[in-house]
Formats: sequence, C-alpha cells, structure tokens
Amino acid sequence: MNILFAYYIPSGGMETLARQRSAALSKHGISFHFLYFYKGLGVQNIRGIPTFVTNKNQEILKIIKDGNYDLVIVCSDYPFVERLRKLGYKGNIIFEVQGLGDFTTAERWLKDAVNYIEPNNVNGILFPKTPHLIRLIDTIYPNHKKFCFDNCIDTSIFQYKTNTCPTTPIIGWVGRIEENKNWRDFLKICSLLLERNPNIHIWMFEDASLSSKEERKAFLTTVENLNLSKKLTIFDNIPHDKMPEYYSMIGDSGGFLCSTSKVEGFGYAIVESMSCRCPVLTTDSDGVKRSVIHNETGKIYPHHNILKAIEEAEELMNNTSTRQNIINAAEKLVHTKFSLSMYANNFLKMLDTLKQT
Repeated sequence: MNILFAYYIPSGGMETLARQRSAALSKHGISFHFLYFYKGLGVQNIRGIPTFVTNKNQEILKIIKDGNYDLVIVCSDYPFVERLRKLGYKGNIIFEVQGLGDFTTAERWLKDAVNYIEPNNVNGILFPKTPHLIRLIDTIYPNHKKFCFDNCIDTSIFQYKTNTCPTTPIIGWVGRIEENKNWRDFLKICSLLLERNPNIHIWMFEDASLSSKEERKAFLTTVENLNLSKKLTIFDNIPHDKMPEYYSMIGDSGGFLCSTSKVEGFGYAIVESMSCRCPVLTTDSDGVKRSVIHNETGKIYPHHNILKAIEEAEELMNNTSTRQNIINAAEKLVHTKFSLSMYANNFLKMLDTLKQT
C-alpha cells in the first residue's frame, strides 16, 4: 500500500511524526511518500523515503499519478483537500489535525476549514488525544468519521546515550522563536535560576529560518536585557538523530528540559527528552498531559507563574530521589504508551475502517 503525506514544510513535530509513522508502518507493507509545499531545513532528517517539494499543480498531479496512492493524509492545509479532488484524485483522503497553535487559533482554523472538509471530500479526520482538539472536532465536525490516537516515537533511536557533559546543570529548551512557544517566560525562568546558581548553562534548540525578523529582534533584546548572552548557547537546526545525545547530556548534567508553550498538541520534544532520561518541567499546555503526570513523570506549572516554575525546577534539580523516580517513570511511560507497534495497530485499524466505507 502506498500513502502520501502532505504538509507545508519539513520542520518541527510534524516532520518528526511523518518519519516515525513511516517507520511504524513499514513492517506492515505500507510505503509512505512525503509531499511538502515549501523547502525546509528539516529535509536533512529524511533518509530513504521518497520526498517531493513542490506547490505546483502539474507537478503534484504527476506525483499522484505516478505514486498510485491508496490514501493521502493532508495535515492542516485544508484548501489542499479541495485541490486534490479538483486534480482528479478519487482515493481516500484523511484530514489530519495537528500543530495548530493556541486554543483560539485552533478553533478559528477548524471553523474556517468546514467548507473544505465536507464528508464527500474527506473520508475521516485524524488527530491525537489532545483535549482541546477532541472538544473542538467533536463540536465542529459532528458528522465526520473520526480517528483519535496517540503519536509515536522510535525508542530504538531516542534513548539514553553515554556522553561527556558539563559538570553543572543545563536548562534546555526546544522550539521556534514565536509567541506560542513562549520563549519570553523561558528566559525569565533562566534568569532567576541563574541568580540562585550562576553556574547554570542554557541551551536553546531551534530552526532559525522559521522565526520572523521582529520576533528575532525581540528575542535578542530580551537576552541582552537579562544579561544571559554569556550563559546561552543556541543550536540551530541540529539533525534530529543527534538530539538524543543532547537530551542525555542535559539529563546527566543535573538539569532538565523546560517547555514553556502556551498550547501543545502533543509535544514531541517532551516525549523525546523523557525517552533519553532527561526530566521535564512544562507548562500546563493541554496535550503534554498525555505524557507528563505531575510529580510522577515530570513537573507541570501554571502558565506565567514564574515563581512556581522556579520552585518546581529547583526540586527537580536538587531532590535526588524525586528526580530519579521521575526519570525512571517517564522513560517507562514513553516506551509503553507511544511505541511504534501500538501506533501501527491503531493506524491499521483506521485503514480497515476506511475499507469498509
């Protein structure tokens, strides 16, 4: 079976999911191809999977004809569903809902998509077990067939790596320099932690090509104003398969990964970090609760409550027994709850349902 996955740009969590999904289903005779409409630096992570980058109708038409796809998964870009049908594609289409940002944006996006995501255009809607997405999709799309299950992670790649790390704690952060990822709160947290422990290091991992000039300027100004320049190391577009080494170093340093997002649909960086024995402190950002249980598999603090974040961070760094219990429980949860085999079973059930319609 051939399946085409279509998305805007190869970057971030959706690029990760596409590859993880391909790995999960390859053992079941399913071949994935990727179609991205624009170039992105995340293409460096894709190996051995046919990948196309174009937004031209004639080229897309040729890809569809040559690929003989049984199913096309269209993620987020709802106008592309209509384009596919107008180009003559008569096979199954699944509209995937992920990566829509904060609650307001997600609601507006899903309402705007209604006229494109008619039942005669798509065969179903696929989304993760994220509370706000479940509520919105059930409300806005009551008559559509729905498929809801967790994303997956390849723990054969994302696992702890022996390393040589700094002897003082590293506070890590992964994301885009944009509003929803809430880099401002992260820098405030780091600034206050440095007042308590001036030996702390700050590592931020990003794809600089995805931030606006205005946001970048604001970010650099804030770094300067908080006197963080000498403590901050920015890693731009690290190859995805190298990230386990960095997560492992952060964990071994006595530090943690800090996620300050306003809303996360799933939070791949969080799950990846947990799988590499790097503990996590995160905002109460909805989708992360699939993986982070407060004081069991990680630490959760209320949005913008910087002092509470500091309190939880210091316990995570200084309370050895709490830290080790969280690390062990988090690693176990990822291996059992988000495995490739579990994802494959859920996906195959979805395919069986599509065959019956």
